Amino acid sequence: MSLESNQSTVAKSIKHLVVLVLVILWTLPTLGLLVSSVRDKDQLSSTGWWSALTSTVQNDVYRLPKASEQQFNNGRYEIQASIFEANKAGIISSWAPRADELGKFDADTETEFNETSNIVVGADGNVVWFSDDEFTHTRGPRLFYTAETPPRFTFDNYREVLQSEGIGRAFINTFTVTLPATFIPILIAAFAAYALAWMEFKGRLVFLAMIIGLIVVPLQMSLIPVLQVFAVIGKTFDIPSKSYLTVWLAHTGFGLPLAIFLLRNYMASLPRDIIESAYMDGATHFQIFMKMILPLSMPALASFAIFQFLWTWNDLLVAAVFLGQGEDKTVMTQQLIELLGSRGDNWEILTSGAFISIIVPIIIFLSMQRYFVRGLLAGSVKGG
Repeated sequence: MSLESNQSTVAKSIKHLVVLVLVILWTLPTLGLLVSSVRDKDQLSSTGWWSALTSTVQNDVYRLPKASEQQFNNGRYEIQASIFEANKAGIISSWAPRADELGKFDADTETEFNETSNIVVGADGNVVWFSDDEFTHTRGPRLFYTAETPPRFTFDNYREVLQSEGIGRAFINTFTVTLPATFIPILIAAFAAYALAWMEFKGRLVFLAMIIGLIVVPLQMSLIPVLQVFAVIGKTFDIPSKSYLTVWLAHTGFGLPLAIFLLRNYMASLPRDIIESAYMDGATHFQIFMKMILPLSMPALASFAIFQFLWTWNDLLVAAVFLGQGEDKTVMTQQLIELLGSRGDNWEILTSGAFISIIVPIIIFLSMQRYFVRGLLAGSVKGG
C-alpha cells in the first residue's frame, strides 16, 4: 500500500511539474511583450526584456554643440552641454574623441581635447568644453562614451502608437472585418453540421470526407483562384472585387471546413434518445435544431467562435489580398506594419502595438473561457 501511495504521489508531482512548465512556456512570451512595451526604446534595442530590472552598459556617441552656443565666462570661452536628455539619466565611466580609442579617458577628469582647448566630461553627463581662444567650428566634434544607465520604464511607446494617425480607424476596421467573419461561418456551419449529424440523405459520408479533405488544403494555394473568382463576379455585376463583403466571404470559406467538422462531431455525440423522442412527438428538423441542438451545442459554438475571432483579428494575409488598401480598409496588422517604417527597427512600436492588438482577444477568451473548456471536452457524452 505504501508503494502504491508513493507511486501515485510521484505521478501527481510529474503531472503538476509538466503543467507548470507548459504554463511558464505559454506566459513567458506575453510577459516579455508586456515588459518590452514599457521599456525605454534605447534600452529595448540594446538588451533583452529579461534584463529590464538591471542597469545597462552601452557605448554611444554624442556630438558637441556648434561654436554659436559658446559663452564667455571667467576670461575663457565655454561650451556647456548635457549628453543625457532631460528625462534620462546615466553614469559615464569613460570617453574618447575616437571610436577606436573608447575607454581612453575617465569621466570627471580635465583632458586636453585639441591643441587649443580642454574638456571635462562629467560622470553625470554634463560637458564643459573651454578654450582661451574663441571657437569658430561650424560642426561640433563627436564624443564616444561608455555609460551605465539604470532601468527606465515609460508609457511613451503606447502614446506614440495611440496618437499615431489612423490607428483608431484601423481598430474600427478590424472589428468590421472580424465580427461578421466570425458569425457568418458559425451560422452556416451549424446548419450543415446538423444535417451531416442527424439527417439521412445520399452522399452524406462523401460530403463529410470532402469537408475533412478541405481542412488540410493550405490557405495560400487558394488565395489567387478565389480572388480571380471575385474579380469575375465583380466585373459581371459591376461591383468592387475587393471590399468588406469579399473578405467576409473569404474568411467564411476558409473557416467553414473546420467549423463543420467540429460542430458535426459535437452534435453527433448528443444523446440520440432525446432527438428521436422529439421527432416522434412531431417536431420538425428545424424545430429540433433551433430548440434543442443549438442550446445544447453552445459550448462547441463558443469554442469555435473564439478560434475564428482570433484568426480573423490577427489576420494580415487575407485582409491584404481581399480587402485592398485605403484608410477605410486598413486593419490593425497592416497599420502596425506601416508604423514600423521601411526598415522595421522600431521595436518599441512593435511591442506596444502588438500588446494593444491582443487586448481584445484576451478579453474575448477570458469572458468565454468556461464555454471554451466545455467545448474542448465535446464528445464525452455518447449517444446510441
